[in-house]
Amino acid sequence: MIFLTYEHPISNTLAMNIAHLKETLGRSDDVIIREFEIGFDEPLKVAICFIDHLVNTDTINQHIVGNLLSIPDSFRLRPNESDDGRLTAIQNRITSLSQAAVIQTMNEAFDGILSGETVLLVDGYGSAISIASKEYESRSVEEPKTEAVTRGPREGFTEDLPVNISLIRRRIKNAKLIFENTKVGTQTRTTVCIAYIEGMAERQLVQEVKNRLNRIDAASILDSGQVEQWIEDHPFSFLASIGNSEKPDIVAAKILEGRIAILCEGSPTALTLPHLFIENLQNSEDYYSRVLIATFSRLLRIFAFFVSTATPGLYVALTTFHQEMIPTVLLVTMAASREGTPFPAFVETLLMGITFELLTEAGVRMPRPIGQTISIVGALVLGQAAVEAGIVSSPMIIVTALTGISSLIVPSLRSMTILFRIILIFLAGSFGGFGILIGFILMLAHMCSLRSFGVMYMAPIAPIIWADVKDSLIRMPVQLLRKRPKSIARRPRTTK
Repeated sequence: MIFLTYEHPISNTLAMNIAHLKETLGRSDDVIIREFEIGFDEPLKVAICFIDHLVNTDTINQHIVGNLLSIPDSFRLRPNESDDGRLTAIQNRITSLSQAAVIQTMNEAFDGILSGETVLLVDGYGSAISIASKEYESRSVEEPKTEAVTRGPREGFTEDLPVNISLIRRRIKNAKLIFENTKVGTQTRTTVCIAYIEGMAERQLVQEVKNRLNRIDAASILDSGQVEQWIEDHPFSFLASIGNSEKPDIVAAKILEGRIAILCEGSPTALTLPHLFIENLQNSEDYYSRVLIATFSRLLRIFAFFVSTATPGLYVALTTFHQEMIPTVLLVTMAASREGTPFPAFVETLLMGITFELLTEAGVRMPRPIGQTISIVGALVLGQAAVEAGIVSSPMIIVTALTGISSLIVPSLRSMTILFRIILIFLAGSFGGFGILIGFILMLAHMCSLRSFGVMYMAPIAPIIWADVKDSLIRMPVQLLRKRPKSIARRPRTTK
């Protein structure tokens, strides 16, 4: 595509500039190029170019075209002014819009037009004026459906980048809060914005984020999830080394701790980094609720994480290898319920696990009224029918339900728990309890080996950082949480 690499300077001849615009953009019916003359003593030819449906037509008609056509004949430009000076004079004296800038190359003109700006070309000048005029339909600010809270702010990000920036600005009224934009994607030219507080975020970290964004070599970037995959440290790990959220209060809190946020045009999800494992078990409500309630909720999430991960594997290990560990009365009941079941516990667990994930996926993807019906009918009818038909046992239904409910308590770790749960089922079916132990040791070793932009992923637990333990597995009173966490400080790597 010519407009993506066209670094030719803007010509002094208006006809040549219009020819370049038509050659690159003019084949599309929504690209508007309008030529007219403005009223100097000697009429001056000008042209504006914009894309329909991306701009506010009232802004163009009133503030740009209207002001250009109402120029008095006595208007003069000083003869000793440079091209930039003359265009700046036009910009100051004609347009009443605050966001307007002089540009020098056709590539800047194409980027501006494709982003919803209006470009003003003047005959005889080797520069142009890019005027902010974008306006397009966007979703209103509402509560994120995936991060609902009972106490705290309910605003969520939208797909409109300026709106997302304003939501953060409203919460952090700091003159050192910096937003820096860059373009990624050779075809989409998506605007990606990094946000940080100068002096809190480490300079090396900021520079590394910029370098990784500049190294993105993709034709299209349509969501922040694609940005995450390009810049993350461990692309083949089942654990995410970059956090994400749709809530401005969470992102603002991360920035205030010295982290960096990445906002992507067209995406309601912001990325935060560095990201630690313990953040998956924390919730924004923890900091808006009383200490005991917040601590209990956090411990409950930790328990739910282990239940959703290990329960199916434990069921397979106990029923296959370690029946002596089950109380006698319970063992007799389980044996009676499994009588006539055609599959071993290993196959039964895999079958029910896959069935539950199918029902969950169907409930998420289907329209909301139908999805809720599928989830309820699937859980009640299919489960009861499977037990009555003798395909699975009643304890297996209980294990599956407990595992599924627990996995929904920590949604950010759901994908990880599904994969690790399957691994533990295979290890439990092969080696019993020793297999589960081996699986957890390998998982912990893998987690302790991960880094997120130079920060140990398991901090402040491994390595232990006592100053941050007060906001890890438990939550101490806010009076003790005034200092920024030391866990996210980057440390130099050593060869020892």
